[in-house]
Amino acid sequence: MPLIVYETGEGMTPEKKKELVQKLTRASAEVTGIREDAFVIYIHENDNDNIGVGGKLLTEILAERG
Repeated sequence: MPLIVYETGEGMTPEKKKELVQKLTRASAEVTGIREDAFVIYIHENDNDNIGVGGKLLTEILAERG
């Protein structure tokens, strides 16, 4: 059973999660030839204070962008 782990910052809506799961599953099945119902997708949302990019916390970066 293939497992896909998707790491992201916080704030993804349930609708976007559903879309992501559908598209990742479809694409993975097409590429590998494995049945779609065999895939497990785990979405792990990280607190933006726990993500650093370029020496800054993601919270800071998002605040700067407004």
